[in-house]
Amino acid sequence: MKIEPLFDRVVLRAIEAESITNSGIYIPDSSSKERPFIYEVIAVWPGKKDRDMSSVSVGDKVLAGQFSGDEVKLWNDEYKVVAIEYILWKVI
Repeated sequence: MKIEPLFDRVVLRAIEAESITNSGIYIPDSSSKERPFIYEVIAVWPGKKDRDMSSVSVGDKVLAGQFSGDEVKLWNDEYKVVAIEYILWKVI
């Protein structure tokens, strides 16, 4: 199936955080209570007539607000749907 968000929405999927620090310390998933901030762009729609959506494209890594958007579980995967203005920056 293909996902096509409407209006000025972007579909994101969380990127798993590294479980070993640079110094070699293992951090189990259960110790991290925060939601991930870094996401991969899964789908982008052209947007409303007055909205420029060209700043992100499928496959980009982005940072989005921790509590922004709506979380959706679909086909055993979890996604986040946010408006373009809740994407704070691209990770290059």
